[in-house]
Amino acid sequence: MRILLAEDDSVLADGLTRSLRQSGYAIDCVRNGADADTALSTQEFDLLILDLGLPKMSGLEVLRRLRARSSLLPVLILTAADSVEQRVEGLDLGADDYMAKPFALSELEARVRALTRRGAGGGPAVIRHGPLSYDQVGRSAYINEQMLDLSARELGLLEILLARTGRLVSKEQLVDHLCEWGEEVSNNAIEVYVHRLRKKIEVGGVRIATVRGLGYCLEKFSDAARAGHAGASGATSSPPEQAAEHK
Repeated sequence: MRILLAEDDSVLADGLTRSLRQSGYAIDCVRNGADADTALSTQEFDLLILDLGLPKMSGLEVLRRLRARSSLLPVLILTAADSVEQRVEGLDLGADDYMAKPFALSELEARVRALTRRGAGGGPAVIRHGPLSYDQVGRSAYINEQMLDLSARELGLLEILLARTGRLVSKEQLVDHLCEWGEEVSNNAIEVYVHRLRKKIEVGGVRIATVRGLGYCLEKFSDAARAGHAGASGATSSPPEQAAEHK
């Protein structure tokens, strides 16, 4: 998926670009409305993330011109928290969704996934991982059809791990994805979130492995199920250091 990000705040733009690229998206970033209009007129994108307060040409004008060209490109607008009138006008002009600043990266990525699925003609709104299912639109998780009581941070953590099942996710990546702008999240806090999430999902045999000094990995369910079966058989005992990896 290729995304155009139109944002003049360099700190926000750099952070969003880094985060979305880590999630596998191709990102082109422009810093003013005129450049955004030119890019949209000459290139193909799967999603536009559009700040309304752009220099040279307002975000609303960029959106107006985009829809005047009969483009159906999904648009997520970014606005200041108090700009209700702008949000209403943006939605009336054809924006698909909006987020008010400041916002959580995990929520923005969830909305990006929903909009890119819509733009691609749909896709699975529910991710399944063994007995675990995660509703990306409703942002709710279930084990064997029983809803899990997860905090916003735990949901964000689960989203990240599910998107990278079987792959290592570093603590630094989790910090980048889970923190809101201007907020600091320590590595120790990440360990607490992982511990809490692990306790809630491992009852269903879903396992989060710790790679010491590096990060975490949501095991592919077939691997986790085999490990659970071997442990239940009592044939062999897990070495203490391996058991510690899942504490």
